[in-house]
Amino acid sequence: MRGLYIVTPDWDDTELLLESTEQALDAGAAMVQYRHKTAGWAQRVAQGAALLSLCRRYRRPLIINDHLSLCLTLGADGVHLGGADGALAHARAALGPGKIVGASCYGELALAREAERAGASYVALGGFYPSKVKQYSFRTEPDLVLEAKRALALPLVVIGGMTPANAQPLVARGADLVAAISSVYQASCVAAAVAGFDALFAAHTLAKRESGARV
Repeated sequence: MRGLYIVTPDWDDTELLLESTEQALDAGAAMVQYRHKTAGWAQRVAQGAALLSLCRRYRRPLIINDHLSLCLTLGADGVHLGGADGALAHARAALGPGKIVGASCYGELALAREAERAGASYVALGGFYPSKVKQYSFRTEPDLVLEAKRALALPLVVIGGMTPANAQPLVARGADLVAAISSVYQASCVAAAVAGFDALFAAHTLAKRESGARV
């Protein structure tokens, strides 16, 4: 798991949602999370199924935010759970070993350790910066990524107001994926926004290679 992890906004316009998501996938987004906090069950099923079909075409995983039952209904690639969205161990048991189970751990390394023990596939840390979508009552310090990288054997996702510029120090500290909503879906050019994040990861990979070569 590495790269840009796009998270969908609360859009009722399914055609626009699919169009923007396809532009992001075509530009190189690594993963998609379907997140719609205000939709009803029927709308979630319809949008989730359409996104799953799109992700299958691009061979990228579709993760369902919060709703294990929706993930099971659709046969999606996994689920992402927050602190109040159900037990990770239950989700892992329900989905089996081949699916992805992500966990929001906010700014707490202890929660990340618990998630790893419960069978999480990745942990999400943050918010690191002010977000247009979610208001955080705390701020996560960038060095938490360094601590988590040393303590855990799981991929690390960073969230909260992400742009290529402010994600750079987090990727430099070891973040594997950057989760973004507004900076992609509200961009004037989705492809260009994705390219900015892709360039960030490419630059980091190049820097590591050059550093290794010098050693």
